[in-house]
Amino acid sequence: NFADNILQRANLKDYGEVTNALGSVSGGTTINLELGNSVTATATGAVTWTISGPTASDELCGFVLFLTNGGTATQTWTDVDWPSATAPTLSASGLDIIVFQTIDGGTTWHGQIASTLSS
Repeated sequence: NFADNILQRANLKDYGEVTNALGSVSGGTTINLELGNSVTATATGAVTWTISGPTASDELCGFVLFLTNGGTATQTWTDVDWPSATAPTLSASGLDIIVFQTIDGGTTWHGQIASTLSS
């Protein structure tokens, strides 16, 4: 536990990231980054997504969402800016990989699709 201290000049090899497995989601759903920066979920209905637990506003913070069946219903993203101000079209039956980053403590998240219909 580094307790938010800086790790400098480290070489990482064969590392992993903790996955926050949300399971089936609908309605109001929070992604808590204190539980992991790799997130998995399966949409079973409309979801209003919020994100909590980012790092401080002077640090880059990011996570990856592996979302299954996100296109089956409306996905609403709180505090997320998308390219061309348009949320992506997600797969109704399949896996989409979405990357989010912030540099202002989560006031604004920048989202982009990394892959659609992944397997």
